[in-house]
Amino acid sequence: MSEATGKKAVLELDGKKIELPIYSGTLGPDVVDVKDVLASGHFTFDPGFMATASCESKITFIDGDKGILLHRGYPIDQLATQASYLETCYLLLNGELPTAAQKADFEVKVSQHTMVHDQVSRFYNGFRRDAHPMAIMVGVVGALSAFYHNNLDIEDVNHREITAIRLVAKIPTLAAWSYKYTVGQPFVYPRNDLSYAENFLYMMFATPADRDYKVNPVLAKAMDRIFTLHADHEQNASTSTVRLAGSTGANPYACIAAGISALWGPAHGGANEAVLKMLDEIGSVDNVAEFMEKVKRKEVKLMGFGHRVYKNFDPRAKVMKQTCDEVLAALGINDPQLQLAMELERIALSDPYFVERKLYPNVDFYSGIILKAIGIPTEMFTVIFALARTVGWISHWLEMHSGPYKIGRPRQLYTGETQRDIKR
Repeated sequence: MSEATGKKAVLELDGKKIELPIYSGTLGPDVVDVKDVLASGHFTFDPGFMATASCESKITFIDGDKGILLHRGYPIDQLATQASYLETCYLLLNGELPTAAQKADFEVKVSQHTMVHDQVSRFYNGFRRDAHPMAIMVGVVGALSAFYHNNLDIEDVNHREITAIRLVAKIPTLAAWSYKYTVGQPFVYPRNDLSYAENFLYMMFATPADRDYKVNPVLAKAMDRIFTLHADHEQNASTSTVRLAGSTGANPYACIAAGISALWGPAHGGANEAVLKMLDEIGSVDNVAEFMEKVKRKEVKLMGFGHRVYKNFDPRAKVMKQTCDEVLAALGINDPQLQLAMELERIALSDPYFVERKLYPNVDFYSGIILKAIGIPTEMFTVIFALARTVGWISHWLEMHSGPYKIGRPRQLYTGETQRDIKR
């Protein structure tokens, strides 16, 4: 729990002084408790929740000014290079990295739940073939609530834990199938002998006729890192959406579907998809210099550079750049669009305009390049983000339900009409 500092903030309203307690976390700025402001007949006003802590959490800490991202105290670059995605999942869910025995047991549990009910596969037929995969994910993940509802007691810790396992295990299957459906290929079922990342790539690219399909280990490693680097990111829009939906006691699968809906937006999970669209608009390496000049003149937006949270550098980007270099070297790809991306990177890292403003390539820039190189279509980028982030969402849902919580009810500054009467 947070601890009172003994200090108080004093707010004067209408000549009356209100003492507001100040609390300290283990890291980050102190927090002023503003609940007592309500008793004076006032609300606080903070559009976008830029300075408002909506909850107390022990899962993830971010210091954007210093470029720090910690999961349960562990730096993200260490987790991405020294632990697997499933180990990171275990950490987020349980608070500690697993022992060898715990890791083996967790991997078995996940592999045992990768299949979905056969009736779930029929939901896909209700979508148009040209439906966006994120639209499909919102629908089929939400539909899981119809299969796990009557026997689900969210007040039972064991039920909550098996829900988390099911989600981590089944989302890759549903995600791969959302791709298969849109390209008209038959679904490929998961294999328990493959690692988490290998299994996803296998379900994405194998076909029933290609029984000997082998996943490139370099690509599996890259995909595992992408999952790890996107596993959680504190109280962002989608995580806050999951917590808000969860505060009503809603079915957890419906809460995760709500998170997927929030992630879909181009200002959130759609950023790496926006990078590829930007590259399409630039068209050629020959046009990069002029494009960057337009960026300086603020005529166009430079997608995938800089970050709203990280004011110095994105700690995930260094690992992602290394992974990007490994993938491109392993595949030997000679793609004009990837060459264009590398020229953008070169200019951003050397031009004083971008260096002074710290507009460095972020995780979305490199992940977009990697996913394109692997052969994953642009419209699947946000789906993969949702796949990776599911463990973060359900970890926050579990944390909220492990203790007392209140239903979310934001206030507003009303600027509409005052009361008026209907006149006939």
